[in-house]
Amino acid sequence: MRTILLIILVLLLIGALPAWPYSQGWGYFPGGGLLLLIILILFLWRA
Repeated sequence: MRTILLIILVLLLIGALPAWPYSQGWGYFPGGGLLLLIILILFLWRA
């Protein structure tokens, strides 16, 4: 289960990178939102 979760998180991190010209104007939202999600998952996982 941990391996699957780790793979999904890595894929989400790669997907959050602004690779295309239209997504460069998004700012920090995709990466910041994903970081918040990762922190929440880690917090709930440890609790």
